[in-house]
Amino acid sequence: MSLNARAWIVGARPKTLPAALAPVLIGGGLAWSAGAFAALPFMAALLGALGIQVGTNFANDYSDFVRGADTDQRLGFPRLTQTGLLTARAVRAAAVAAFGFAVVMGAYLVARGGIPIMIIGVASILAGIGYTGGPWPFGYHGLGDLFVFVFFGPVAVAGTVYVQTLQWRSDAVLAGVGVGALITAILVVNNLRDLTTDRVAGKRTLAVLIGDRATRWEYIGLLAAGLAVPIWGTATGAWPAEVLSACLALAIAIGPLRAVLGHDDPRELNVALGRTANVAGLYGLLFALGCLV
Repeated sequence: MSLNARAWIVGARPKTLPAALAPVLIGGGLAWSAGAFAALPFMAALLGALGIQVGTNFANDYSDFVRGADTDQRLGFPRLTQTGLLTARAVRAAAVAAFGFAVVMGAYLVARGGIPIMIIGVASILAGIGYTGGPWPFGYHGLGDLFVFVFFGPVAVAGTVYVQTLQWRSDAVLAGVGVGALITAILVVNNLRDLTTDRVAGKRTLAVLIGDRATRWEYIGLLAAGLAVPIWGTATGAWPAEVLSACLALAIAIGPLRAVLGHDDPRELNVALGRTANVAGLYGLLFALGCLV
């Protein structure tokens, strides 16, 4: 594989893609459980979610570099523009292309689901761009965690269910709370790792605002929420008992949890970040399979 091809793969950040897949898988599982699974809307939602995730990754790479947040002191995975692997212009073009792909997928979903889906799609893309870009990047003002939770949680799951069933379902919102919490936990690890460098760069993430200790507790609380949702949903009869299998995904969270609580070097959190993403991805898969059973 050529160096240029590897650079594009690095920029897409494959380790973050489970965050895009998990809520759509859950939405597909819930639609199946309701007897209303629709393959084409499900696939369009899946591909659209991947397009938005990849576009957001490229947009963040570009915007963080332009704003000076990415420097030689960066502790995280390599950034394309900061390392000089690709020009800022090329990375920005990649973000536009990925979002454009998401718009194509979204056009079909809007034709099926109407104005509500258009609002969700437009808002999701604007949120991806506005996380670190635009005149007031909300990721620089402590709101990144909230936006990730909302758009990767209740909005993504409920929207995926809606384009298949054409119904808004309260159990989809509840399911979104669980997976949204775990996906937010990925961001928490990222921001905990970058806490010192973000503070110097003036990037006021929630981790910078609340400090190291509280951020570690936030991570614990998010894992607990992910565990509690399947238990609550099955106890109240919202989902079949097999959905409890999603809780098994939390078993592989022990390693990253130890790293979050006891790391000496922030670089140790790079592994924890990838493993937290795996937790979210496995959670979504097991939840969906529980619905299918």
